[in-house]
Amino acid sequence: MEQRQLGRTGLRVSRLGLGTLTWGRDTDEHEAAEQLKAFVDAGGTLVDTADVYADGGAEYLLSRLTDGLVPRSELVIATKAGARPGSRRPDASRGHLLNALDASLRRLNTDHVDLWQVHAHDPATPTEETLHALDLAVSSGRARYVGVCQYSGWQLAKSAARQHASPGSTPLASVQLEYSLLQRGIEREALPAALDAGVGLLACSPLGRGVLTGKYRHGVPPESRGASPHPTGPVQPYLGEGSRRIVDALATAADGLASTPLKVALAWVRDRPGVSATLLGARTAAQLQSSLSVEALTLPGEIRAALDDVSAPVHRYPDQGWTEL
Repeated sequence: MEQRQLGRTGLRVSRLGLGTLTWGRDTDEHEAAEQLKAFVDAGGTLVDTADVYADGGAEYLLSRLTDGLVPRSELVIATKAGARPGSRRPDASRGHLLNALDASLRRLNTDHVDLWQVHAHDPATPTEETLHALDLAVSSGRARYVGVCQYSGWQLAKSAARQHASPGSTPLASVQLEYSLLQRGIEREALPAALDAGVGLLACSPLGRGVLTGKYRHGVPPESRGASPHPTGPVQPYLGEGSRRIVDALATAADGLASTPLKVALAWVRDRPGVSATLLGARTAAQLQSSLSVEALTLPGEIRAALDDVSAPVHRYPDQGWTEL
């Protein structure tokens, strides 16, 4: 698997990353082990988790697998802090972030993480305080690189500029944002800000929360995310007429390439400008294997152009604000 540079840093990550949102909840230890083995066998290195996934269970499960199945040295482990379980209000204060990092390190059974990310922007905490916590994490050796998640364009630009302007500060390596054929809103401001600042994009939910697999074309399957009781991200906004047009075009493209909508959708995101890695989320090893097989697919220019056209976002002016994903 191709390894890409993360932003303007020396850290290299596999262009497909393994997400662990379902680990310890919908994905048990056996399935997680099968996922990790398949991922590493395919050449993957980047594993993305968070302190709130399964209330810390995902990090703990990853530590068990790196203890016996895959050596820690073969992985680029990324985790997050700043979200609070059951609350929509983030906490990116210095005290909360550093306490959360220490707890993550204990669960992961490691002395450092390769990438530590602020889970969401906290309007109640000064940006300088949040960024100081990132600097402390790196200077203390607890994190090698740092990034942010769910930041708007101006939030990202402000944070990146502050880090570049402050002597001794650690530049942001990455920003994690939802990006897919159904969610191209980041192209208005956040993605240009990332490109300008040299911040690598980690694209999450590249399958439009499962909608781009085509499984919702004839209703909501009972085993799907749309029917899940867990708050893994609302599917309903992606089931309208506009989304159906995009999914239909995706299915047509997949038929023409003797491929699947899943692979075509992933290939589209994976090769977009600014994307350092596309994060794959799967409940089972079989689902992950299907996603990993996208490595054999490169979209022809005319197919990419057609998908670009049918999914082109509506650019509003003035911008009506940022909706957290």
